[in-house]
Amino acid sequence: MAWSTRQLAEMAGTTVKSVRYYHQLGLLEEPERLSNGYKQYEVRHLVRLLQITRLTDLGVPLAQIQAVGGAGDDPDAALRVLDSELEATIERLQRVRGELTLILEHRAPVDLPAGFSEVGGHLSDADRALVMIWSRVFDEPAMDDLRTILRDEPRTSDDDEFDSLPADAGRETRRRLGEALAPGMGRLFEQYPWLADPDGHAEHGSATSTATVGAAVTELYNQAQLEVLYRAYLVSAGKDDDLAVLEAALDAAEGAEGVAPSPAPAPAPAPAPASAPEHDPRTRP
Repeated sequence: MAWSTRQLAEMAGTTVKSVRYYHQLGLLEEPERLSNGYKQYEVRHLVRLLQITRLTDLGVPLAQIQAVGGAGDDPDAALRVLDSELEATIERLQRVRGELTLILEHRAPVDLPAGFSEVGGHLSDADRALVMIWSRVFDEPAMDDLRTILRDEPRTSDDDEFDSLPADAGRETRRRLGEALAPGMGRLFEQYPWLADPDGHAEHGSATSTATVGAAVTELYNQAQLEVLYRAYLVSAGKDDDLAVLEAALDAAEGAEGVAPSPAPAPAPAPAPASAPEHDPRTRP
């Protein structure tokens, strides 16, 4: 009995394209051709093709089929490896299902990092983007602290005001809001000292992490928000001299232009969360 390529594929429950691909990979031996050029497959080809399709149904990658299904070979080792890989895949899918359940339950944004669906639903777009970046530059212990902060710190009206603060917010508003956020910021620095010196939690080195978060903060928050965060940091750290320098600089700019200037961010030290987790970890502007 002999079969054409199409007949062989139908017998094995696969496609002609797959049969030709298995030839290219060296998994299925090429049959002899008749004088008219047509291939004639024999029983051994059908058996081998059925073996290949069975292994692929079991999830064996094509690259491993030769090792698993070679005649006379002991496939146990390869099958154990495959079983371990499938176990890992099942665990990953179960974690994904768990995340999807939490996302649906809390109606959380889907772009939050894993583990943040329960605590990050209230974040602004900017805060959410920054949390995503934090998850790529800081290690898991740092992210665990962030989850705790977001879970335990109450959100206030000051946080809402900060999130909606326009870039042209008045100086008095910026000053008042910075002072309002300062106690929460100071509390977090005291509770999580590494926020002031996060080198030990930087996944890609201190310089890269600081530069990445600093660039993100500068782009994600407007000038008024950056000044508010800087003010909150100065007040919380008791840096009265630096605060006076800031006020003097704003006075000078205001006097030179004759109008209230747009607030300018100060140089950025190490990343740290602003006030309470209500507006999440941000870099000190």
